[in-house]
Amino acid sequence: MGARGSTSEAEREPLLVPPHADTDAPPAHSRVYGRRWLVLSLFSLLAFMQGMVWNFWGPIQNSAAHAFGFSSSDIAVLVLWGPVGFVPWLLFMWLMDKKGLRASLLLSAFFMLLGSALRSIPLTEQPLRRWLIHGGHFLNGLAGPTIMSAGPFLSTTWFAPDQRATATAVASLFCYVGSAASFVVGPLVVQAPNRTWAATGAPVPDGTIRDRIQLVMYAELSVIAVLFAAVLLYFPSRPPMPPSVAAASQRLSYRSSICRLLSNLRFLMLALAYAVPSGVIAGWGGVLDMVLTPAKVSQVDAGWIGFWSIIGGCVFGVAMARFADSIRGMLKLILVLMLAGASLSSTWFTLTCLSSFTHLPSTAAILYTSCIMLGIFINSSVPIFFELLIETVYPVPEGITCGVVTFLGNLVSGLLLMFLTFYSTDVSWLNWCVTGSCLFSLVLLLFFRESYDRLYLDVFVAV
Repeated sequence: MGARGSTSEAEREPLLVPPHADTDAPPAHSRVYGRRWLVLSLFSLLAFMQGMVWNFWGPIQNSAAHAFGFSSSDIAVLVLWGPVGFVPWLLFMWLMDKKGLRASLLLSAFFMLLGSALRSIPLTEQPLRRWLIHGGHFLNGLAGPTIMSAGPFLSTTWFAPDQRATATAVASLFCYVGSAASFVVGPLVVQAPNRTWAATGAPVPDGTIRDRIQLVMYAELSVIAVLFAAVLLYFPSRPPMPPSVAAASQRLSYRSSICRLLSNLRFLMLALAYAVPSGVIAGWGGVLDMVLTPAKVSQVDAGWIGFWSIIGGCVFGVAMARFADSIRGMLKLILVLMLAGASLSSTWFTLTCLSSFTHLPSTAAILYTSCIMLGIFINSSVPIFFELLIETVYPVPEGITCGVVTFLGNLVSGLLLMFLTFYSTDVSWLNWCVTGSCLFSLVLLLFFRESYDRLYLDVFVAV
């Protein structure tokens, strides 16, 4: 098993402690509660809405340009607010570690509610309205550190070991499902500016486009308000009794955990293998309509491509997580196969978009297939990465581990989108970034030495 290093008892703090139990001994009993599915559902639905709000403008960038005067740089900045929201990630990780998931999730849900309310204020002054929209998306981005990194913490706290990877997959991937839904909802509800009215044959007025955009924002605000109320009324931080030995075991303190992570070479290697491709894909997917426009792909078709690539990745990710739960100790092999497939798919997509130079056939079916396969391989790898990262650095708390790697992924995404604000005329370089990031991750995985410290505790110590 992987080396853990020496730590004093003063460094360790209990993650979960059963009532009236000795904290120095493993729990005599463990129990799995049926309410865990309600907790997982509430968390996942909030993640769904956070991803949907984050990806609101990218799929309708052409409509936003006519309705609000947004340029390509404006769309890139609106997407950039998601990674920028990770700047205070240490505060959210500290809050999760000290106060539990309920306090951190309530704060994140409040930011989502306030941000959705700000951007929905129907002002007629366009400059002020633009500032409110940007401010609302920044507040929505502040919910990202908890939403994107707390899934493994929730699964360990509430679920048995043979359901842990599956719960991690559901909690971690629902934010991607939300961003996928925006690829469909936006183009279907909001008319493209190049469409014409069936009755008159005249172009769709800008006022009508603004009204449709306002309608979607009001609908998203209503759903977020209901979910905030539900979390406020019922979302316990932890069950009365832990579901496993690992859930009840003592963990490193907050400061010791950060030091352990930053000094662990294997963790840093695996964190980069996760952060680089996931960050690049997140930034690339947020402006997918912009990427596909030179290939003569319409706003609606680009939305469907983005939708199926993310949905396929989420469905395949849950299936692979269920497979990992049933056959343990094969996480590295699963990731190597996924990144190999992502490298081939991204190369195929990039060369297809350059058909004028490569003379490869470029059809809608080929673009659909290559892009969807890329999304399937990359998005489905997220929960597998999380589980292997946690196994590698155990007993560091799950929330802190995933908080660090999601911050790195959003840092990569933020840098990519920052470059895009300056080089938005020709975006073909984004496709090469995707291909390079997949190959980089694959090489790191091939040299990574895996270990399963948490699994060892659950399987052998429990017995």
